Amino acid sequence: MNSDGRRGVAFGFGAYLLWGIFPLYFRLLDRSGAFEILLHRVLWSLIFCLALIAIGRAWAQLRTVFRSGRQTAILAAAALAIALNWGVYIYAVNSGQVVEASLGYFINPLVTVALGVLVLRERLRVTQWVAVGVGVLAVVVLTADYGHVPVIALTLASSFGTYGLLKNRIGADVGAVAGLTTETLLLAPLAAIGVAVLTLNGGSTFTEHPPWQALLLASTGLITVAPLLLFASAARRVPLTTMGLLQYLTPVLQLLCGVLLLDEHMPLSRWAGFALVWSALAILTFDSLRTARRNYRARADERELSTVA
Repeated sequence: MNSDGRRGVAFGFGAYLLWGIFPLYFRLLDRSGAFEILLHRVLWSLIFCLALIAIGRAWAQLRTVFRSGRQTAILAAAALAIALNWGVYIYAVNSGQVVEASLGYFINPLVTVALGVLVLRERLRVTQWVAVGVGVLAVVVLTADYGHVPVIALTLASSFGTYGLLKNRIGADVGAVAGLTTETLLLAPLAAIGVAVLTLNGGSTFTEHPPWQALLLASTGLITVAPLLLFASAARRVPLTTMGLLQYLTPVLQLLCGVLLLDEHMPLSRWAGFALVWSALAILTFDSLRTARRNYRARADERELSTVA
């Protein structure tokens, strides 16, 4: 791997590391409710994004997005999906359900595969079907353990999977910062109204324990944008398969935070459910690596034949 590739891996590791320790960060904000944190996260993310747009003089990218009705509509749907994801995740962390939140990001690759079949009419290989089947069995086992369907995990997985699907429809036409700027800009009016209502009703915590609570809420913008920029830098430098392997770092760290640092209970039956999820991911990863190797060899053979010809 060349130096640019090594930098890409470092950027990717940094992004997934930051996402992995989010539970510890959001616990610092537990004085505020999940709804208020979400509102501030939208508004401060927009401020940070607009600053980056201004520094990069990328206003033309935003104008291009808003001139396209299709791109604006897709990003509006993506904004709703990521807002749901953010809100449920914050609620899960501050209600002591970090382990279930980590489960959501463990099963996200399986949900992404399922969305490919249901929405894009993609055809799965046998190995992929096996992985999805094992994933479904894991959800059944975990439902029996929890005594209810793991709604938080499934909501996080499906909302983030939907967000990824919608961003995939946009493709490379919209950059990471321009996309997030558009999404937060579309959500900002609702977020501003929400903050105003909370303030008028005396439910805002922004001015409590000055200046620390205000600074913590303002930092939600930085903590949102920073890993996104690292991820975007990594994605341009390393293969998709490498990014696919790095992504498991986030739920592993979240699980460790929940069990080791936040003292969440993990009975043996729940470990069994997680083991099934990890088995499904191992099968999916094996299939992905095998397919990538076959495609690489096929391209190499084609180049060799063209050279001979």
